[in-house]
Amino acid sequence: MNEIVLMSDPKVTAIPVVECGERLVDVRRSGSLLVDARKEDPADAFAYLRDGVLGRLLKAQAMLPHGLRLLFVEGYRPPSLQREYFVEYANQLRASHPGWSDGQIHSAVSRYVSPPDVAPHSAGAAVDLTLADASGRELDLGTRMNADPEESNGACYTHALNINEEARTNRNLLNSALTAVGLVNYPTEWWHWSFGDRYWALVTGEAAALYGPKEITLRR
Repeated sequence: MNEIVLMSDPKVTAIPVVECGERLVDVRRSGSLLVDARKEDPADAFAYLRDGVLGRLLKAQAMLPHGLRLLFVEGYRPPSLQREYFVEYANQLRASHPGWSDGQIHSAVSRYVSPPDVAPHSAGAAVDLTLADASGRELDLGTRMNADPEESNGACYTHALNINEEARTNRNLLNSALTAVGLVNYPTEWWHWSFGDRYWALVTGEAAALYGPKEITLRR
């Protein structure tokens, strides 16, 4: 497996953001994506993405084999919620590894939860998604969505070897469609894809990110 650059890496945090001002849009209004409600929140923030990211998802879906659909699970995540997730997972790791330094904890947490200051979800640039059949049944991609590295024995990593052939085929289908429209994957999470954020800029060689984290109020 190639060396993975984590979201906490200085190479990511050093990338500047040149905010383009593109709006957040409700993916449910596209009428094309299947939307799962497992991450639904009182403000409906989960269902929003930058307009350019949604457009790319719709193009990716059109590339899938007949009978397959993208199943959208989560998009925008307010920075306050991102901080909550980050602290919660950090506390879990501290309890499991009392000898680890703060730096080790910070790096280990970022395999699974992005540091709040660079989090693609908080910029509306990232989407957690999977594949479903025509009836909306979720396909096997090797682990449940949002399985952490400890729970899954590393099978949540996109190129993990400890998954079955069906899951590998399905991951390859998802990867091919999303890569073709310019999204990049965070390799510790097969379900996490983004466009326009700092991690995307690093992977694609862009000088700056297009979207930065922001605190906004969303209304339906």
